[in-house]
Amino acid sequence: MIKNRKRCAIYTRKSVEEGLDMDFNTLDAQRLAAENYIASQAANGWVCLPEHYDDGGFSGGTLERPALQKLLKDAEHGLVDVIVIYKLDRLSRSICDFAELSKKFDAWGVSFVSVTQEINTSTSSGRMMLNILMTFAQYEREIIAERIRDKMSASRKRGQWVGGSIPFGYITKDRHLIPDKERAEYVKQMFDTFVKTKSTHPVARMLNEKGVLTRQGKPWMTSHIYRILNNHTYVGEVLYKGNIYPGEHKALISRETWDAAQQILTENAPVPRGRPSKPRYAMLKGLIRCGHCDSAMGPTWTKRHGRQYNYYMCLKDSKQVEHTCPVKAVNAGDVEITVIRQLGTMFRTPSFISMVARQANLRVNDVREALSNIEEFWDVLFPVERDKIIHLLVEEVIVYETGIDIKIKTEGMRGLIKEVQNAANQD
Repeated sequence: MIKNRKRCAIYTRKSVEEGLDMDFNTLDAQRLAAENYIASQAANGWVCLPEHYDDGGFSGGTLERPALQKLLKDAEHGLVDVIVIYKLDRLSRSICDFAELSKKFDAWGVSFVSVTQEINTSTSSGRMMLNILMTFAQYEREIIAERIRDKMSASRKRGQWVGGSIPFGYITKDRHLIPDKERAEYVKQMFDTFVKTKSTHPVARMLNEKGVLTRQGKPWMTSHIYRILNNHTYVGEVLYKGNIYPGEHKALISRETWDAAQQILTENAPVPRGRPSKPRYAMLKGLIRCGHCDSAMGPTWTKRHGRQYNYYMCLKDSKQVEHTCPVKAVNAGDVEITVIRQLGTMFRTPSFISMVARQANLRVNDVREALSNIEEFWDVLFPVERDKIIHLLVEEVIVYETGIDIKIKTEGMRGLIKEVQNAANQD
């Protein structure tokens, strides 16, 4: 009778998906070798589990792989005794990741075996050999990555296209960019229309009216237009790490048109390029949403006659060519005052005061006095203090065309009472 039965899980991995559709691929070969190894250890009680832990098309530089994560979960739950792999780097190429895995395996009482390298972590010599091989595995990975980076850098400096998303208006042939006649004409129309109108909205509208779609098959938005207008590819150049190199591909627009478009982009920029945006305080940032579009609203501002006006605008609608949101933007001061007043009204209700007193373990009279004039208390706070309290109490502010809806966090009441009492004590 065989004692000490050991449940063996086989893990396989391949970095790329190429060849995985074959009847017998590299994952199958890895599993077959592991199954044969387990069969050779049958006298020691080794039994192969039927579950397949296969990661096809996943790099060994990360542990975020679906089959590996499932294997780790099963091992943690005590369903696996031995993990069998074809080669060490199938499990991981990173020393740090492997060290983390080894700690987990030790804690769970799980060992692992490499079929082709004769490594068994249940022995001290096996663990020593593991550390040596892992050092070389990571070294090999870093050398390969360094060579790839150097090759791509050299190619870009020579003006070559090195892959990635194919720019609209081009196709690829033998790894070179070639103008797509039909789409190249649309690119010229984009730049010409922008130079003429000095706005991206007419450009996007023109393309959508003609039924032209992006490479992703979606209608054009102003953000798509900006990316094309700033892409040096269309003037026959390659931008790499802030430097511009002559490209080997054919330009789709003239230098004069490119320079004119860049001049307009510079003039239309909200702040001079290279300088940070003007800082501004937005009390409801991260809390306010457009109820019509179910979209976040973000802070923005404009200047008229030397005075700054702050707003919260619907971010989804702001990206559309045709604005359809009835909310669009709301005056920041108005909506913030409304929120404070509604909070003040709620704070003064007897039921709310009783609830806060009960949850905060305070006297009702103390709570009533602290919240008697929340608006005046608010005026003496610094912006950072206001932001702290608002995010403590408010879960969400939803703006509709006809009004706003405020969702409150009741668990933040104790912190609010402390803030109010501290301010009152300082007075």
